[in-house]
Amino acid sequence: MGKHAQSVDSKMQARIQAKRPGWVFTPAHFFDLGSRDAVATCLKRLKCAGVVRQLTRGLYDYPVKHPVLGTVAPSADAIARALVARDAIRLQPAGAYAANVLGLSDQVPAKVVFLTDGPARKVRIGNQEILLQHTTPRHMATAGRKSGTFIQALRYLGQNQVDAKVMTALRRQVGEKDRARIRKDLRHAPVWIADVLRKLIETTT
Repeated sequence: MGKHAQSVDSKMQARIQAKRPGWVFTPAHFFDLGSRDAVATCLKRLKCAGVVRQLTRGLYDYPVKHPVLGTVAPSADAIARALVARDAIRLQPAGAYAANVLGLSDQVPAKVVFLTDGPARKVRIGNQEILLQHTTPRHMATAGRKSGTFIQALRYLGQNQVDAKVMTALRRQVGEKDRARIRKDLRHAPVWIADVLRKLIETTT
């Protein structure tokens, strides 16, 4: 191995190990350190050494290794962040996953849904399937913001399921800095969801 290859290897390994276990990444995260071939070669070596794991084509993680459970699957959120960085897209948690993120449901769905302004696709990691659903600009207007996840979770639950318990769980997550942003985003929500969000920000002090 030449000095340049050693340098790329050491820099890549240092960058990976500076992250917390559970970090999901793509080869593009290292293209500033060396050529595509050099990065691919290094990832192959790190994979063989057990430092990183290949999840699917073009997607890797620095795995969490639990003393009892063994190597743990990465979170859907970590996978989503890697896809956002690689593909320059926006993602918004939706459906049952949005409800789970907000603590409105204890069950992690087997199929995790994100709305996206990028192409529709499926990513399967072990037993989990991540579905990217292409949607309209209106549904992506609040992507990446707490209000966006609120809107999608409430849309999933439905108006008749929004009771005092749901309101309490949501209210706990509305900080002082969130109120102004949620107020601005009311115009992107269906009327009944905007009414729910308005109650949240008006009763949060």
